[in-house]
Amino acid sequence: NEHLTKLDSDVKVMFKLTIPTVNNLYADLMKNPHVVRVVALSGGYSQDEACHLLSLNHGMIASFSRAFAQDLRYQQTDEEFDATVKAAIAKIYAASIA
Repeated sequence: NEHLTKLDSDVKVMFKLTIPTVNNLYADLMKNPHVVRVVALSGGYSQDEACHLLSLNHGMIASFSRAFAQDLRYQQTDEEFDATVKAAIAKIYAASIA
């Protein structure tokens, strides 16, 4: 926060950080007027674990790549693929607004 206070008032930043294992670790950072968003990387966690940790960190939203795609397979039919994507989106979205 010390460095953020030195920014011009019109400067906005976004942080892309690994999901903390300490609940709401970035809460004070998110309150800074220069911070428009703090997004969470899945950090090698499974989709379930990443969503659980995200749900415990209010105000963070997901920026999951690997965790989002973990259940997608080349062999899936279009319908299976679509269903898997929809399920992942629903789970990750729910964790982002928890």
